[in-house]
Amino acid sequence: MSTPAGTSATALAEKVAAQIRTDELVELVQQVCRIPSVLGEEGELARFLAQTMKELDFTAVDLQAVLPDRPNAVGEVYFGPGRRVVLTGHLDTKPVAHGWTVTSPFSGELLDGNVYGHGIMDMKAALVCQIVAIQAVRASGLPVSGTVAMAAVSDHMGDQLGSIAYFDEYAADLCVLGELSDNEIFLGHRGRYYFDITTRGRTAHTCHKPLAVNANMLAAHAVLELDASRLIPSIEDWVANLFGPETYMAPGRIYGGLPPGGPSAIPDECVIRVDCRPQPGVSVEEVRAEIDRCLARALAREPRFAADVVLADVKNGYLAGPDDEVVTLMSSALGAVRGGVTPKLSAAGWLGDTASFGHKVPTVIFGPGGEPVYCPDEHLSVDDLVEATRTYATFVALALASESA
Repeated sequence: MSTPAGTSATALAEKVAAQIRTDELVELVQQVCRIPSVLGEEGELARFLAQTMKELDFTAVDLQAVLPDRPNAVGEVYFGPGRRVVLTGHLDTKPVAHGWTVTSPFSGELLDGNVYGHGIMDMKAALVCQIVAIQAVRASGLPVSGTVAMAAVSDHMGDQLGSIAYFDEYAADLCVLGELSDNEIFLGHRGRYYFDITTRGRTAHTCHKPLAVNANMLAAHAVLELDASRLIPSIEDWVANLFGPETYMAPGRIYGGLPPGGPSAIPDECVIRVDCRPQPGVSVEEVRAEIDRCLARALAREPRFAADVVLADVKNGYLAGPDDEVVTLMSSALGAVRGGVTPKLSAAGWLGDTASFGHKVPTVIFGPGGEPVYCPDEHLSVDDLVEATRTYATFVALALASESA
């Protein structure tokens, strides 16, 4: 990888850092923290970010249609011919947690060097850091060439329709997903498979219990076996070292029984939603075989056990290689920002939008904030915000410089 006139990654980091105004960065983070964007209510935040990009003279600024009043906010900066680099993250958050005491969830207050706000770590702050970073690269005057695009997407916590819509319409050569990584480099994340298991019993009035087979009782046997599952799939050692050896599986939701106030009866159907979190490379078939093994054990416990299994949803895991260009660029960027420290490479247990677009675009995951998220009094330090912004900007400068030199 080359840089302009032999400029070092550290020198690039210093040039873009000089263009980042901490007070303006913090103010913009505070503003987005004051805009609720719980899943289904992303519209106001999307409009705010689109307007911000317009004021910063981004081009091709648009509210890309995804769902009614839930658009993506997109824009870009063109530096000349070359490849297209995308910085992306999601607009939506989970609902507000109870128990806030330091301040209110949407205050955006700056207290003792920390900005407080619901969803600031997942991932409102990263969206701001990415936009400010793009502007810093342009203001630096570095001789780079290519396009850097911003995609703030909706529906991450739904069906990832925002990311799907963006990468269906826009091309990309490299991408940074700004999910929370504690400002460390994540190569990928686990996938998510949902299976619905419907236990089949026999209904009867409660007064005629001996004639019935309670589907809830059958489900209880399945739940015990599913919860006890310890699936250790056959995966490469380096993948197991990143994610851990076990594919996690949990019966997360149970839909069964009769509604309050209705007629008395013993239920003949109960549905268990099994949430499976496989490492990248673990197939649906391998997880299904483990579910079948658990249900066979339930049958051994209860001879009347009967159930149907349906694969309800698949979101694939994602994993970049340690030597992939997008990873080495981010490693160089973060190392330069940290004064030559070699960054570590890690992975996430949660599900990112790369489940839907990672197969199309080489992507690395990097963002401010870490576990746990959505707790009361969620906050991020100003230092973390500045470091993330500098790293995004340095990454962009390196990625586009390597094309222009």
